[in-house]
Amino acid sequence: MLDDVHKELVSSIAKAHESLKRDMAKLRAGRASANLLDGVRVDYYGTMTPLAQMANINIPEPRMITVKPWDKTVMKAVEKALRENDLGLNPQVDGDIIRLPLPPLTEERRREFVKIAKKYGEECKVTIRKARHEALDMLTEIDDGGGASTDDVERSKKKAEETVSESVKVVDQIVAAKEKDIMEV
Repeated sequence: MLDDVHKELVSSIAKAHESLKRDMAKLRAGRASANLLDGVRVDYYGTMTPLAQMANINIPEPRMITVKPWDKTVMKAVEKALRENDLGLNPQVDGDIIRLPLPPLTEERRREFVKIAKKYGEECKVTIRKARHEALDMLTEIDDGGGASTDDVERSKKKAEETVSESVKVVDQIVAAKEKDIMEV
């Protein structure tokens, strides 16, 4: 029973780390990445559809993303979705392809991205702390209910705290790596 609580804690932490990595992938460093368009949804005949499910997304150059919708009739909808998204990109329609040139990042914009990265890191830490709190509550319930000895419960609590502190270090490493990537000119 104590192992189940620890497994659940580790699972929650892994999900938090994956969510953080997905959020970090959406942040633009200096180079183009198809991950930048992960959050873009296009109105496709009344259904909000992820852009990746209705178009080819390519990176022909380090500062250029091209989007080629499979259905040419949705070109205007794709362009509108790209324009309205908070990416700061200016789509240019060129026949049956949409080009998204990435402007070079200014120092101010880089600092904003670093702040956003740190915010994502803090949100991940809050999620991890919440998972720790839930695990410790479950362990206390097991101890109160007589499901395990007090010594075993205390060892499990200590193990949970160690797991959480290690995972917080991983979050800090992920954020630091992204910060370094963003600030690199």
